[in-house]
Amino acid sequence: MSKQLTNKGQEPGSEDTKAVGLDRSIRKLENRRASKEGQRVAGELKGQRVRGWTEKLLTRTLSGAIYVIVILACLYLGVVPTAILMSAMGWLCCSEFFRICRMAGRLPNEIGGLTAAIAYPLLTAFFGLRVSVILTSFLILSVSVWYVFNSRVNIGDVAVTLFGPLYTSFMLSFITLLRASAPGLDGALLALLVIGSIWAEDSFAYLIGSFIGTHKMAPRISPNKSWEGFFGGLLGSIAVWALGAAFHVGGITWPFALTCGVVEGVVAVFGDLFESRIKRGVGVKDSGNLMPGHGGLLDRTDSLLFGGAVAYAVLLLGGIL
Repeated sequence: MSKQLTNKGQEPGSEDTKAVGLDRSIRKLENRRASKEGQRVAGELKGQRVRGWTEKLLTRTLSGAIYVIVILACLYLGVVPTAILMSAMGWLCCSEFFRICRMAGRLPNEIGGLTAAIAYPLLTAFFGLRVSVILTSFLILSVSVWYVFNSRVNIGDVAVTLFGPLYTSFMLSFITLLRASAPGLDGALLALLVIGSIWAEDSFAYLIGSFIGTHKMAPRISPNKSWEGFFGGLLGSIAVWALGAAFHVGGITWPFALTCGVVEGVVAVFGDLFESRIKRGVGVKDSGNLMPGHGGLLDRTDSLLFGGAVAYAVLLLGGIL
C-alpha cells in the first residue's frame, strides 16, 4: 500500500527530514562557535569573564584571610609579637622594593637596608620613636661610607638604599607604637581600628570599583582605580571608625571618627597610587608573588604604610594617644 506507515507510525521520508534538520542545527552551532572563537581565545566571553572574576575573588579572599588572621593573632598576643610581625613584614616589603629598584638599574645596599628594615619596628617597640632617629643616623652614616669606598655606587643607589627601609619598615613601626600605646587589649583595639579601616577601604574600593566603576581616577598610574571605588573606599574607612566611636575605643568621639576616616582613607589611596607609580616606572604589575590574588606583600601593605602613619599622627594630635 502506497500510504502504508512504518512500524513506528511515521510516513516514509520523515526520518530523512529530521536528519537534514539536525544537520542544519549542528552547522549553525558550529558557525556560531567559529564566530566567537576570537573572543574565546582572548578570554572575553561572558562566561569566561564571570568565571575568571569569581576565581580571582576567591583566591584574593583566601590569601587575604590568612593575612588578616596572622595580624589579628599578633595584635591579640601583645606588643612583642606585633613588633616581630611588623619587622618581618617590613623586611619583606623592603626586599620587594629593592627588587623593583634593581629592575630600574639601581644597586641598593641590601645588607644595610634590610638590616635597618628589621630593626625599626623592634627597636621602636621598646624605645619609642627617639631610637628611630638614632637608627636613621647610623643608616645614613653606613651608606655614606659604602658610597665613598665603592666606586661602582652612584648617588641614586644611595637614595634607594635609604628610602627603602624608611618607606616600608619605619612606616610600619607606627602600628607597633599604636599597639604599645595602651596596656592590654585597649592598645590592640586601637591598632586594629587603624588597620581595619585600611582593610575596609581597600575591600569597599575593590568591590564597588569592580561592579560600577566607570570614571577612571588615575589611568596612567593605576588603570583599574575609579572614582566610584575611591568614594566607596572612603565609606568603608569611615564606617570602621564609626564603629570605634560607637564602642568608645580610646575615647574616640563621632566627629573625630569622621575626621580620622576621611583623612586615613584619602592618604591610604595615595599610598596605593604611590606604590603603583613605582611599579609603573619599571613596567611591572606586582611587586612580588607572595600573596596570590594580591601580588607581593608590598602590594597588600602599600595603603597601610601611609595610612597607619597619618592615623598615628591624627590620634596623637587629637589627644587620644
